[in-house]
Amino acid sequence: MITKTQLLQCAITKFTRFGSKHVTLDDLATELGISKKTIYSFFKNKEDLVKSSLESLLNEYKTDINRIVDSNGKDPVLCVILIYRRGFEYLKYFKPSFIFGLQKYYPKASLLFDNFSEELAHKTIQDLLIEAKVKGDIRPEIDIELIVRIYFFRIDNLVFKENNLFEIYTKEALFKHLVLYNLKGITSDNYTNKYL
Repeated sequence: MITKTQLLQCAITKFTRFGSKHVTLDDLATELGISKKTIYSFFKNKEDLVKSSLESLLNEYKTDINRIVDSNGKDPVLCVILIYRRGFEYLKYFKPSFIFGLQKYYPKASLLFDNFSEELAHKTIQDLLIEAKVKGDIRPEIDIELIVRIYFFRIDNLVFKENNLFEIYTKEALFKHLVLYNLKGITSDNYTNKYL
């Protein structure tokens, strides 16, 4: 008998790889060797499954974020770097159709993703950068809120615009240009870190 966790894991893999709209409940049932009725015993409908799958994936990332902050909290700039490095690990498996499919077909899941992105940028990252500024690791003239809005909010939208940048550039090149070089531009001369 399949568990809800196993079903979610399969759904996450399929939805992020092929787009949630393109993967049917029949596809998932066949993949797992179960009936569609079994899927409905766990989830009300496909939107519920998509939302729950996304929520599971985001909770995993939140756990990673908390672990990063707990382990590296003395260096908030390093925390930002490691949070986005981990985020890029997740994003590289997403097809643009997954994000766009959420926006178009699954409003509850899309709202969940939007809220997560908002909280990540304007709470977690912004708080870390404010802490870094207070420590003197970021130049005093830098407007942290503006930096977050320009460089750290909804990186997924930038990466997945018309052309999927993951298909054009390496993950490492994108990470350096979208995260490291932007942080390097705002850190003070006193801040030294092997990543920058």
